[in-house]
Amino acid sequence: MNRTKNLLNLIGDRLATLPLVVLYLTDGCNSRCISCDIWKLPRRNISLELVDNLIPQLVALNTHHVLLSGGEAMQHPGWHEIAAKFREAGIRVMLLTNGLLVQKQIELVSENVDELIVSLDAAEAELYQHIRGVDAFDLVLRGIQLAAEQGIPVTTRTTVQRANFRQIPQIIDVALSHGVESVSFLAVDVSNPFAFGERFTDDTVMPLQDQSMILNLDEITELDQIINQLEKDHAADFESGRIAESPEKLRRILAQYFRSFHETIDYPRPRCNAPHFSTVIEVDGTLRPCYFLPSYGKLDSDLIRLPAILNNNEAQRLRNAYQSGQRRECERCVCPLYKGARSLLRF
Repeated sequence: MNRTKNLLNLIGDRLATLPLVVLYLTDGCNSRCISCDIWKLPRRNISLELVDNLIPQLVALNTHHVLLSGGEAMQHPGWHEIAAKFREAGIRVMLLTNGLLVQKQIELVSENVDELIVSLDAAEAELYQHIRGVDAFDLVLRGIQLAAEQGIPVTTRTTVQRANFRQIPQIIDVALSHGVESVSFLAVDVSNPFAFGERFTDDTVMPLQDQSMILNLDEITELDQIINQLEKDHAADFESGRIAESPEKLRRILAQYFRSFHETIDYPRPRCNAPHFSTVIEVDGTLRPCYFLPSYGKLDSDLIRLPAILNNNEAQRLRNAYQSGQRRECERCVCPLYKGARSLLRF
């Protein structure tokens, strides 16, 4: 793949390449998370026909990573077949999963996945069930360990909220003891109308979905103390990258994020240029610049050529708008992604 063409994406609002694709395989999910409404929606699965038509276009666009997502990607009956098709085309496959089916399908995971990202929102079974809505803590940990033993790089992703922030140190210990390569954290999203299910209908007004998930000021002070202690106790893990975020970043994306809901302080707009090197493709072919921004087009039944939709007027308008600070969704984005020129050459 010619990665030098990726640099053209950084000089305007047109995409010359598409290094990363986030592909929703299904709207179905077998978790019942308190911070997500996707599981309440009717199940739809992406068609193998759409995938077959999409892959050669992605190859032509120099796509080198696909993140299989959802819903719960592993609930698509042909998820492993889809993963195999991408790998056969030379595209690296990352699987984002709640982990409930990893142990049961470990052979399929081992054969078809290059990297596994597993949600882990608690360090013990009772809190896990409260947050995720299912009694599966031990099951998920067994799946993580089996995948690690198979040589699959595993990252855990924890969504931090009021219910679980005190367990951050224990979550790190549990994850690392089960063989993960990296532990990562993000704050709970409480205001975006487009991500994690159709929570709101008016994209001009973004009410808080559930203020009970936001830490109060005393709890934020406690969170600061937890991060300070982590910096001392896990210095080597921060240095090695086994904890993906630095202490400074954890303070910004967690403590400062939650504090911004209470105090008249500026929360720094997260550094992100994901829509300039990636896109989200939903199960019906709907395209979004990222998880959090609205659609700019859709692959129809005749499969309109993807490059034309990637660079239509609405797509370019959205890319210009987020970069110039016009999109409110970006103000408190919990999952930004930034890649500069050097990163895109390696990505």
